[in-house]
Amino acid sequence: MASCQICGKVGGSGHNVSHSKRRTNTRWLPNVQRATMVVNGQRVRVKACTRCIRSQYKPSRVR
Repeated sequence: MASCQICGKVGGSGHNVSHSKRRTNTRWLPNVQRATMVVNGQRVRVKACTRCIRSQYKPSRVR
């Protein structure tokens, strides 16, 4: 099963509903890619969702 090692995002489940309201089971999986990231000062190969890969370059929010 696809899951992000950084944020823990996993797939969801539900139904595809056709025009005739016939329901079939479906899964919505996160877009998980293998990426090399810097974690605690070391380069580590992780399985991360694309949102986490993109957020890696974003400056952190200070409150």
